[in-house]
Order: sequence, then C-alpha cells, then structure tokens
Amino acid sequence: MWRSLFFAVGIMLLIVGGECLLIESATLGNAKMESVQVSNGWFQQPSTTMVASGGKTFKPPEWMPWSLIFSGAVVLLYSFTLPRRWGKSGG
Repeated sequence: MWRSLFFAVGIMLLIVGGECLLIESATLGNAKMESVQVSNGWFQQPSTTMVASGGKTFKPPEWMPWSLIFSGAVVLLYSFTLPRRWGKSGG
C-alpha cells in the first residue's frame, strides 16, 4: 500500500511540475464566458472568449517546476526501492 501511495505522489509531482513548465500564469477562481460576434465581411461567426475577471492569478516562480520534477523523480525512485511488503527485508 505504501509503495503505491509513494508512486502516485511521485507521478503527481512530475505532472504538476511539467504543467508549471508549460504555463506562464493561471487564473484560479471564477472566470466569465462571453460570446462575441465577429463580423468578417460576408460571415458573422459567434465566438466564445474567456474573460478573466474575479479570480486569483498564479504565476509559478522559476525554481518551482524544476524542484517539483526533481522531488517527483526522487519519490518515484524511492517507491521502486521499497520492498513489496514491509515485513520482508531481504536479509
């Protein structure tokens, strides 16, 4: 059970670290959806745009993605080295 728990935590840290590498900022909270009419000569196409109003903006610091990826890799390696059961130590 502990092995699978550490494995899941390590994978989660790797994924969150990778996401922090890809984004510049994220808006957390409520965001309004507005429909805007776009007139392009002959055609009128309704398009939906996200308007970020009333939410917190999260900008991950430069050190955060790499530390999350590194710690996720360490936790994954730890989960691989755990014995299958705590009672078996191999000696």
